[in-house]
Amino acid sequence: MPVSLKDIRWQTHEVFDFAGHYARLGPAVAGGEAPDRAFIDAVLDEAHRFTESELAPLNRSGDEAGCTWNDGAVTTPPGYKEAYATYAAGGWSGLIGDPAYGGQGLPDSLSLLLEDLIGCANPAWGMYPALSRGVINALAAHGSDEQKQTFLPKLLSGEWTGTMCLTEPHAGSDVGLARTRAEPNADGTYAVTGTKIFISAGEHDLADNILHLVLARVPEAPEGTRGISMFVVPKVNLDGARNGVTCGGIEHKMGIHGNATCTMHFENATGHLVGEPNKGMRYMFTMMNAARLVVGLQGVCGAHAASLKALEYAQERLQMRALTGPVAPDKPADPIIVHGDVRRMLLTQRAIAEGGRALVYYAGQVADRLRQGDEADSARADELLDFLTPIVKGGLTELGFESVNHALQIHGGHGYIRETGVEQYVRDMRITLVYEGTTGIQALDLLGRKVLQTQGKGLMHFVGDMAELSEALREHRPALADALDALAKEWGDLTMALGAKAMENLDEVSASAVDYLFYATYAVLAYCWGRMALTAAVQQAAGEGEADFLAGKLAVAEFYFARLLPRRTAHKLAIEAGPGTISAPAASAIAAL
Repeated sequence: MPVSLKDIRWQTHEVFDFAGHYARLGPAVAGGEAPDRAFIDAVLDEAHRFTESELAPLNRSGDEAGCTWNDGAVTTPPGYKEAYATYAAGGWSGLIGDPAYGGQGLPDSLSLLLEDLIGCANPAWGMYPALSRGVINALAAHGSDEQKQTFLPKLLSGEWTGTMCLTEPHAGSDVGLARTRAEPNADGTYAVTGTKIFISAGEHDLADNILHLVLARVPEAPEGTRGISMFVVPKVNLDGARNGVTCGGIEHKMGIHGNATCTMHFENATGHLVGEPNKGMRYMFTMMNAARLVVGLQGVCGAHAASLKALEYAQERLQMRALTGPVAPDKPADPIIVHGDVRRMLLTQRAIAEGGRALVYYAGQVADRLRQGDEADSARADELLDFLTPIVKGGLTELGFESVNHALQIHGGHGYIRETGVEQYVRDMRITLVYEGTTGIQALDLLGRKVLQTQGKGLMHFVGDMAELSEALREHRPALADALDALAKEWGDLTMALGAKAMENLDEVSASAVDYLFYATYAVLAYCWGRMALTAAVQQAAGEGEADFLAGKLAVAEFYFARLLPRRTAHKLAIEAGPGTISAPAASAIAAL
């Protein structure tokens, strides 16, 4: 199976001490009993067994078979339905749900371990339950008591699944252009009419009912996003009658063939208003922000799975001799892992995948503190998580795609053909840079909303965590501690200067946003590799752990600081260059070809 359970376990227990973290959260966790190390290991072991036996074998076959559409019905690839039934029967759907509605009440971060294993095994299949978890989060936060009692038990049991329906043919990133309308009915429900496109898992055969969270406009709603409301629109109404919801077709895509991407038609479909009218975008972000963390994890999973495949190939493939002399003189050539460029790509893959995993786990613990910490800790966690979310989604998917391309490159021509399976990683990964908000949207969100509009509150919280790490790291790796200190100062100075310029010219924001996102991503990953280096160094000094494993972690950390962190300088220089070369040319000049 394309996953290192050893790395997941090490990060969970040694780097982030999940058990200690849960104990510190107090009695709110799981009805008063914090998950301990043995419980966490049991979850990991069971999740690994499930994903290895049920999901990983379906990854390639699901890609080759794809989903089929016939007269409004969608059939998933062979084996998908049975795997979902096993998943639901195992109680995985309700891992983090409210016990009052059938959930197990476990912390959010624990679900990331399951998401991690699923994403490495079969990302297309994993999208079906992941979307349901987003619907659960939105209804738990904003639904009425009646809606929670009606819908959450079905979702938490896995009997029903869910989707979110935002995009329309003319309204993609600009959701405020949506035209789907909702007319009030006499019984308090609404008649929802409109078409939504690119709806992942919009129709399938895994469950008998699908709950669609639909954004629509009520009569006399304000223009733009201020006039968007959210509705629960079931595929099958509560009385058992089929609702006015149909799937008009599925997309023929580059990747994730096992997940149905649907065009959904709503014709006077019965919808249940969630919360208050015209607040749908705020409610939807409850779902979208969680989904963005999951998509960032998809980037990590693709990078990790592809890195393991590339590593295996690099140790077996014999080509040429090492420049310093034969490493395997008894063979016709040396394994390609001896060559500098191959090692560069392998180390880059590890730095991205394992550093990205650390970032997602760190963000998951912040999310736990948001929901279960005291008032002051919760407020800090809210600001920090807001800051981290676009970095996780935008940065980790961009670097994850780089990683899967390295896997293809290491395989050479064999990576480009279907038989090795590497090209599937490239195809499956590419969409993560687009859905749940493109990289450009994430970048604007980070710089415009999460940094400048908040006067850098989340950034300051994070830099505070960097300072604590630097102090602890100095005893064991002083050079890395110095690098973190210099990075924190540089980041603050860069942000202050950019903010001052943006007050005079907003083009500074749009021109610099993506470079700022990349800068932030490299900076945050430096913190993550600093944490892992500290853990490995302490274990190594104490004679604990597996020697080669810890040596590898320290080697990748040194590689990251020496080879990948300097990339931020190019993005810093691009930011400091200003918007002129982007904003000055006339559109007619750019298009004059």
